[in-house]
Amino acid sequence: MPQQPFYYGGQALIEGVMMRGREHIATAIRRPNGELEILSKPLPSIYKGKLRNAPFVRGIIVLIETLILGIQTTLHSAQVAASEEEEDIPAGVLWGSMAIALAFAVAIFFVLPLLVTRYLIDPFISSSLASNLIEGALRIGIFVAYLWLIGWMKDIKKVFAYHGAEHKTINAFEAGMPLEVDAVKSYSTAHARCGTSFTLIVMVIAILVFALLGRPVLWLSITSRIVLIPVIAAIGYEFVKFGGAHSHNPVVHTLLVPGLLMQSLTTREPNDNQLEAAIAALKKAIEADSSVVS
Repeated sequence: MPQQPFYYGGQALIEGVMMRGREHIATAIRRPNGELEILSKPLPSIYKGKLRNAPFVRGIIVLIETLILGIQTTLHSAQVAASEEEEDIPAGVLWGSMAIALAFAVAIFFVLPLLVTRYLIDPFISSSLASNLIEGALRIGIFVAYLWLIGWMKDIKKVFAYHGAEHKTINAFEAGMPLEVDAVKSYSTAHARCGTSFTLIVMVIAILVFALLGRPVLWLSITSRIVLIPVIAAIGYEFVKFGGAHSHNPVVHTLLVPGLLMQSLTTREPNDNQLEAAIAALKKAIEADSSVVS
């Protein structure tokens, strides 16, 4: 049976990039002395088993994978970036910070729009559909405003530049171009399978899902906004996967345009050093996968 095509993807880190291969993840992180630390390690079996290819189930697995691997590689990049001062940031502090960040994200992007709508809008309207539409519009508005605001921060600008480097490298690789800085730099910083596009799609799907629930009591509404996140993410992942595989179709491309435009908030034009890191990470992931095949 022929092996299914595999699409490499990645994530921007602090002073570097992570690339996710078929069998391995690879990271390339710029040390304070200018050198690149390039590492790879095998993926746990849960991230590459049969369930990883099962429709809808794979979306939940990818969500878990993204959170865990994303946090782990970000923590590692933070440790490398702090090595200039020879400080070892306690893992407990970093994991605790990430847990707080996740709780903050759920509260701001899912619970806050519900509370604003319930107490400031609902007393003046009778339609549960209108209530859910307004809540969804608020959620997307808060998300866009958040991305725009953090984009002014110096350190975040640098992470967004690495994000752009990751996209350029993947775009060039998928176009069959050599993985060299001069060949990669002309490609777009936007990509159909980006997490920014995925988040926007999740928020749009959330409007439809929550609209089906009507307007239950507040505690049940809050619970549904939290419990249904994996379900909505699973549906969103199928859309992103289909869109990424058919992005040249005019209809599909039109549907992807809002997410591609949103990426202008989360990517920046990278410099050559940042492109070098993204290229090194992808080369390492491909090399590690090839060693398993051979």
